[in-house]
Amino acid sequence: MNRRAVTLVLLALAACLAFALSTFCGSTGCGGGDSDIVWQLRAPRTAAAFAVGGLLSLAGALMQVLLRNPLADPYVLGVSGGSAAGAMLGLVFFPALAWSLQAGALSGALLSMLLLMALAQKSLFTPLPASSAPAGVRLILTGVMIASAFGALLSLMLALAPDNTLRGMFFWLLGDLEGSRFYPLAWGVLILAVGWALLAAPQLNVLVHGDATAFLLGIRVGRLRLTTLLVASMATAAAVSVAGTIGFIGLVVPHAARLLLGNDQRLLLPACVLAGGIALVLADLLARTMAAPVQLPVGVITVLVGVPVFLFLLARSRT
Repeated sequence: MNRRAVTLVLLALAACLAFALSTFCGSTGCGGGDSDIVWQLRAPRTAAAFAVGGLLSLAGALMQVLLRNPLADPYVLGVSGGSAAGAMLGLVFFPALAWSLQAGALSGALLSMLLLMALAQKSLFTPLPASSAPAGVRLILTGVMIASAFGALLSLMLALAPDNTLRGMFFWLLGDLEGSRFYPLAWGVLILAVGWALLAAPQLNVLVHGDATAFLLGIRVGRLRLTTLLVASMATAAAVSVAGTIGFIGLVVPHAARLLLGNDQRLLLPACVLAGGIALVLADLLARTMAAPVQLPVGVITVLVGVPVFLFLLARSRT
């Protein structure tokens, strides 16, 4: 427990260091520079990156508990697809409204959640015997179908979009933190999600061992499963509405945190928030500086770094 507490403290210190590095470094170098650039552009973008990274990582950890599947991530149940499709619809039909993308993203996420709950309600609300893998399988298959439908809708919108908006839409779909002015939304959702996760962590620890065990210990499995899905989905929706679709943060970071801290959700969930924030802040710093003055989509950086890191963690893992 002492070693794990020290790990959490080190993660918090690393988060502060990454935040300062990203705020004071950019395409023009580190230190000095125009104070307006530092505090009006870099600082909000860094705050947005940390909140989005924490949301995606927390959502990934919750999805892996919910589905009891180490390959689950925030996008596996189609929530991100619905959020991205809603955002693109808002951008196409209401381009003059500054908040149309964010409102569309949240509406799309809500629609995808309602579809998932309607189509997989038995898997969500019915406690299953010890071999509850079918529940996770049904949820994943339902989510994959929902994601495929929204993916087709996205492809259709990209095909019909005018040329003057096509590049912006494509760039946003690859992950774009230019909308950092909306970072208070991400931080508000993050604070609420972390608060709920800390309160629910003991029950989530029991849920990891199976529905039957949780049911026998007096936990209302259906309500816990539904609440976990709602929190993870809203975290994903808030992240997508601010930064677009960014992959691998929700898959790689929980794996790395689990190798360091074990599977105790009381420690794992806050560690995932810190580590996810650090990972995306550093990825955004690379996106801004690697090909300066050109800024790369941050989602490209997370995939390029996340693939070899995940393969390394997979080789190190015993399961």
